[in-house]
Amino acid sequence: MTKKHLVIIVIILAAISNIVAQTDNEIFTIYLVRHSEKESTSNDPQLTQCGEQRSKSLSRFLSDVQLDAVYSTDYNRTKNTALPTALSKELEISEYNPEKLKDFSKLLIDSKQNALVVGHSNTTGVLAGLLVGEDIGEFDLTIYNRVYQVVIYQNSSRLHLLHTAFICND
Repeated sequence: MTKKHLVIIVIILAAISNIVAQTDNEIFTIYLVRHSEKESTSNDPQLTQCGEQRSKSLSRFLSDVQLDAVYSTDYNRTKNTALPTALSKELEISEYNPEKLKDFSKLLIDSKQNALVVGHSNTTGVLAGLLVGEDIGEFDLTIYNRVYQVVIYQNSSRLHLLHTAFICND
């Protein structure tokens, strides 16, 4: 192989890696979950023992997922649900306003980051719907195992509904 051929191969490989890098930046995934089980003792309750276990289980569920951001509403139950994942990824938890979901959905799309968003039974499905252009409403207060995975590539998005297999060890 001549020096000229070697230079051409290096240029081609560099171009291919640049294309792959650009493609990787164009695809990102947002994971949306409801907070874990909460005490019913106040307006801003803490997590129950099962809720703490579920939050750690969520962190393990996302252990192989690359995240760039973690978002939570300003409530103990959502922040404490996000905390194990944020700690394991060495990320700060950023707050969002659950009453401004349209604005927040635009911020998530414009940021083009892999993110975890922790919300509530009346916001999580709604926000997932906004991200994919579908009408997805609230869900039942007894549901804690849903993970909405929204994959966004260029101007298209796809929603996957996942379920965790968590079982509380009282």
